[in-house]
Amino acid sequence: MAESKQWMKKYTNYLRLEKSLSENTVAAYLEDLHKLSDYAGDRPLADLTREEIEAFLCDLRDIGISARSQARIISGLRSFYGFLVMDGYLKVSPMSLVETPRLGRHLPEVLSVREIDAIIGCIDRSRPEGQRNRAMLETLYSCGLRVSELVSLKLSRCYFDEEYILVEGKGSKQRLVPIAASAIHEIGLWMHDRSKLDIKRGQEDYVFLNRRGAALTRSMVFKIIKQLAAEAGIQKNISPHTFRHSFATHLLEGGANLRVIQQVLGHESIQTTEIYTHIDKHFLKQQILDYLPRNRKHQ
Repeated sequence: MAESKQWMKKYTNYLRLEKSLSENTVAAYLEDLHKLSDYAGDRPLADLTREEIEAFLCDLRDIGISARSQARIISGLRSFYGFLVMDGYLKVSPMSLVETPRLGRHLPEVLSVREIDAIIGCIDRSRPEGQRNRAMLETLYSCGLRVSELVSLKLSRCYFDEEYILVEGKGSKQRLVPIAASAIHEIGLWMHDRSKLDIKRGQEDYVFLNRRGAALTRSMVFKIIKQLAAEAGIQKNISPHTFRHSFATHLLEGGANLRVIQQVLGHESIQTTEIYTHIDKHFLKQQILDYLPRNRKHQ
């Protein structure tokens, strides 16, 4: 542990003094190392193999981190391991054969916080479906949900006092997800409008309903988001899944623990029960509240 701290101190001085990098760039390089360190657990960074680093990078891709962000992280890791070779800690850098993702290939779009604000800002609350759409998009983004999870969300699985929702994901696997105060507030306003609907039998427990009192469909959510993005003047190819990718990217780039993001997203490689056994629920909620940019405005 002491040796690792010594590396980090020497590497930080190297970036500042020999490379003459700005404080923002130095901070970004060190943050990327912290992400890798969180992933590696107790294993020292100098002991990691190329295969282990590639597994870390693969996890970044799996949760939707953009190719540009991946390339920046790889650049930082190359710099660090190159320094260890130069300083005699390693003979060969494990990054020497790691490929940088090609920025030109098709990868999921990611929205900036400003673009998400613009899309939500285009919603006309005076229309019958306005408040519902506002609540729906706040929930979609702040919880990182799949569209199927959004339309199947049920009131009986919303624990607003505890600021959690119980989500049913792929393969009927359930997971607890923290829900932001902003989304809870918008859902509360939507519930007033919802109470005026003639709700169809068997649909009473669904959070989001159409004007006929039935659960929303996936295609309707796609249509709503496409229309709002066009009104906001956003040229990207937007879908409900774009909000999920943006959620993951914003959390990671804000400094959230990679394992926490995987848990919240319900990634297939993580067993459902791990949310109870491996991560303290208070810590899980605080990571989302602290690192998702739009949440900070409501704290």
